[in-house]
Amino acid sequence: MRTITLIVIHCSAVEPDQTSSVAQIDTWHRDRGFKFGVGYHYVVRRNGEIEAGRPEWLVGAHCVNHNKYSIGVCYEGGLNARGQPADTRTAAQKASLRKLLEILHRRYPRASIVGHHDLNPQKACPCIDNVAKEYADLQPK
Repeated sequence: MRTITLIVIHCSAVEPDQTSSVAQIDTWHRDRGFKFGVGYHYVVRRNGEIEAGRPEWLVGAHCVNHNKYSIGVCYEGGLNARGQPADTRTAAQKASLRKLLEILHRRYPRASIVGHHDLNPQKACPCIDNVAKEYADLQPK
């Protein structure tokens, strides 16, 4: 069993008129050479549906140098209609993302919840101002 110390939030970097299901991301990642396809463990769709990606026991491919000990969670969106980084989460996504993070926090109580940009400042992803603050109540005590 892997030791999980991070839950990393991502966005799929698509505009409001574009979609990004696990199946679509799997294709994109395979096209980029990802051996096991979709690099995220979960994808939260705009309608709030949570899709399972990689199984949690399998190392993800979502955050260089941090995959071995993390779970990757991606929300559909992250770009506004002009293609600029923006927090585009719908109310349904926010509710489902919180629900998923609550489940993961119970499963991995010592894991810190961070945004991709917290680990790689060159990234705008997940386009959420302060992930740690937003989910302060789910951080390790």
